[in-house]
Amino acid sequence: MNILIKEAKSKKDIKKFVDFPYKLYKGNTYWIPQLKKDEMSLFQKEKNPAFEFCDVKLWLAYKNKKIVGRIAGIINHRFIEKWQDKFVRFGWIDFIDDEDVSKALINTVENWAKENGMEAVHGPLGFTDLDPEGMLIEGFEELGTIATIYNYPYYSKHLEKCGYSKDIDWVEYEIILPKRVPEKIERIAKIAQKRNNLRVLRASKVKEIKPYLEDMFHVLNTSYEDLYGFVPLSENQIRSYIEQYISFANPEFISIILDENDKVAAFGITFPSLSKSFQKARGKLFPFGFIHILKALKKNNLVDLYLVAVRPDLQGKGVNSLLFRELIKIYVNHNFEKAESNPELETNSKVQAQWKFFDRKQHKRRRCFIKHL
Repeated sequence: MNILIKEAKSKKDIKKFVDFPYKLYKGNTYWIPQLKKDEMSLFQKEKNPAFEFCDVKLWLAYKNKKIVGRIAGIINHRFIEKWQDKFVRFGWIDFIDDEDVSKALINTVENWAKENGMEAVHGPLGFTDLDPEGMLIEGFEELGTIATIYNYPYYSKHLEKCGYSKDIDWVEYEIILPKRVPEKIERIAKIAQKRNNLRVLRASKVKEIKPYLEDMFHVLNTSYEDLYGFVPLSENQIRSYIEQYISFANPEFISIILDENDKVAAFGITFPSLSKSFQKARGKLFPFGFIHILKALKKNNLVDLYLVAVRPDLQGKGVNSLLFRELIKIYVNHNFEKAESNPELETNSKVQAQWKFFDRKQHKRRRCFIKHL
């Protein structure tokens, strides 16, 4: 085995780390390239607040002086404190179809984990639940989304040969959108709105939703609290996400439900699909990437559901129907035909139940693998 593993520390090496999948997946019609600028920011302490409570290592694999793989190792101290599991996360894993390469990458993370007194390695996972997570094991001929990982079918086979097995799966649905709000959803929504003293925030400008953005993330923290591996976002992370992404979103595609005290009861953040526009942009906004993205935001028949959350005290009270009633109205108005659910845990029965009103098919599955050391 002639594999050299090198830690990526310098900005130059981190750029190589970010660039590698663009070569590995060149010509692949299902892989969605991320914006390189955003990927670079993820791995810089001064730009990613997760470094405040995470130890991070990045490694590149070389064979005959050529980069043939990459992997990130993350020790999330807030995860360990909350779940009492001394686990290392691996993420951003990519490699050629060579078992020597994948084994060398995985062994490097495992050795680092042992050096730090950890008891297991699991992944692919990111710094937070808002990072792409889960290795694709079904749906290799389905277009990815900008919020998910795409990988070749051989990846999971390599992990299994390294002693990894299933910890948990996420599933994804393609949903056929109705031409009007289904009668049952309308009926439940009306009852839920009246019974819980709720109102719908109708916003057309970002400044109208800005006062509620931090509260939305606090709702996300409480509603996702018991989900697999979830670690609440810190105040610095919340501010960072608002500054980088949410404040630039089109409020027309965001549904916010408020209670009688003007607090966020539920929300749904959705976008017209940017998958094909990101493929055309090839990782760069300039000189022409932003044009493809703007076109996708204006004319599209596919919508992505990114974040949907209902405050815990209102779950199981029909608020989901109120949320989706408002979203369906938006989709009908913009002639959307289909929606991508994005990953949801296979064990999350509350989320699974909301699709019973729709024509849908489960078309992707992704897995978090684990190995106890």
